[in-house]
Amino acid sequence: MADTKREIERKYEATDATRLPDLSRVAGVGRVEKRGVTELDAVYYDTAGLRLAADSLTLRRRTGGADEGWHLKFPVATGIRDELHEPLADTLPPSFAALLRSRLRHTEPVPVVRLLSSRDVQHLNDPDGTLLAEVSVDTVCAERLAGEGTGTTATWTEIEVELADDGDPAFLDAVEKRLRKAGVRPSESPSKLARALAETGPVRGEKKRTEEDPQTAGHHVLAYVRKQIRTIVDLDPAVRRDLPDSVHKMRVATRRLRSAFKTYRRILDREVTDPVGAELKWLAGELGVDRDQEVLDKRLGDRTEALPATLVLGPVRGRLQVWSAARRTGSRRRITDVLDGKRYLALLDTLDALSADPPLRPAASRAPGKELPRAVLKDYKKLARRMDHALEHPPGPERDAAMHEARKAAKRARYAGDAARPALGKPAKRFAKRVKAVQSVLGDHQDSVVAREALRTLAIEAHAAGETTFTWGLLYGHEEATADARERELPEVWARASDPVLRADLKH
Repeated sequence: MADTKREIERKYEATDATRLPDLSRVAGVGRVEKRGVTELDAVYYDTAGLRLAADSLTLRRRTGGADEGWHLKFPVATGIRDELHEPLADTLPPSFAALLRSRLRHTEPVPVVRLLSSRDVQHLNDPDGTLLAEVSVDTVCAERLAGEGTGTTATWTEIEVELADDGDPAFLDAVEKRLRKAGVRPSESPSKLARALAETGPVRGEKKRTEEDPQTAGHHVLAYVRKQIRTIVDLDPAVRRDLPDSVHKMRVATRRLRSAFKTYRRILDREVTDPVGAELKWLAGELGVDRDQEVLDKRLGDRTEALPATLVLGPVRGRLQVWSAARRTGSRRRITDVLDGKRYLALLDTLDALSADPPLRPAASRAPGKELPRAVLKDYKKLARRMDHALEHPPGPERDAAMHEARKAAKRARYAGDAARPALGKPAKRFAKRVKAVQSVLGDHQDSVVAREALRTLAIEAHAAGETTFTWGLLYGHEEATADARERELPEVWARASDPVLRADLKH
C-alpha cells in the first residue's frame, strides 16, 4: 500500500522581488532554519480530456527532493489533500492505477504538463526544535505537453506554507497574518497544476455552462442523477483505501440512483433505466455483503458491553468474535475484485453514457412544480398502503415482515423528497425529514428482528457446546423490548409524516 500523508498547505502570490518577512516573529516559532535550494522536475499526468484535473486530483512523477517518486493527491477540503507516495519508477504504479480506475477506465494517463521548480526552503521550528511548518519560495517554469496549447510555457513565483505532520492548522493563520502584513496575498490558484493548465491553455471566452439551468422537471431530476453518479465515481478510491464509512456511502449512492429511476419513470425512460437499475442493485448487493454483518456486529457488541459484568456469563465475547469471523467473506479482497471487474467498469461506462445522453420522456419538459410532486406523492401512497398493512397486524412475524416492506417504501419516498428539494424547497425538505423519521423507527425495528435471529442461533450453538445461555437470552429480551418500543412509537411518527398539510404543501 502506498505511503499516505495529510497535506495541509496554503499558497501565496510572489514575484522575483518578493522577500519573506522575518517569520521568527510568528507566535510559537523559536527558530527559522534555512534548508537551501532544491531543483524539482515534475511531470503531471491526466487523461486527454483532463478528467483528473476536473475532479481536482493530481497525479505526478517527480525527481529531486527528499520525496521524489510518484505522487497522487485527493482533495479533502480547501487547502487540505491526502497525498499518496510510491517510489520512483518508469511506469504508473499499479496501486495508483487501481485508485484511478473509476476515472481512467480503459485508458492510460498521458503527460500533460511539466513543471521545473527551484525551491528555496525554510523550516519554522518551535523552541524545542520541533518542526511546525515548511515555507518555500518556488520559482516555477511550466510547459504544456499535450492538448491545446502544447509547447506553451509560463513562469511564476509563489510561496507555499505546509503544516508539519500532526500540526495545529491555527498555526497557518499566524503565519498568514505575518505574510499579509508584509504585503503577501493568497494565491488565486489552488495548485501549481491548476495554474499551469490555466496559463498554458488557449485563451477562453465566456465560460461555457457544463449543465443546463434547472428550469424543467427533467433538469432537476438529471441534476440529482448526475450527483449520485459523481458520488459513486468519487467514492471508488475511498472504498479501495478502506476509508471510514466509504462502502456505506457508495452503497447509499447506488440506492439513491436506482430509486430515482423508479420514482421518476415519467421523466426517464424505463426501457433504458431498468437494466441500469438492475446493475445498480447488483453493485449495492456486493457492497453490502459484509456491511450488514458489520452493523449487526456493532449492535450485538454494544449490547454486550452495556451489560454489567455479573450478567455476562460464559465466553460470550469470544463466541461473538468467532461467529462474526465465520460469517465474513473476506470483504476487502471481494470488494476490490468487484471494483476491478469488467461488470463494474461497464456499469460506470453506462452511467456516463446515460448522463451525457439522458433518455428523457415528454414529461421531462414540464414545470418541476407540477411533475415532481406527482412522483413524490405516488411514492408516498405506496408507503401509506404498506404502513396500513403493517399496523393492522398484531405483533409477530407477519407484522415484522410487513414493517420491513414499509421500511423499504419509506426509504424510497424519502429519497424522492430529497431529489425534489432543490425545486420544491421547504415543503420537500419537511416531507423528507418526516419520512426519514419513519424510516429510522422501522429500520431500528428491523435491526432488532435480525439481531434476535442471530442471538437465537448463538444461543443454540452455546447450548450445544455445553455453555450457559443466560446472557444470550438476556440480550434477546433486550432486543424484544426494543422492537416493542419501536412498534409503540411508530403510529405517532407515522401520523406526523402522513399529515395532509404536508402533502398539500408539496403541490403549491
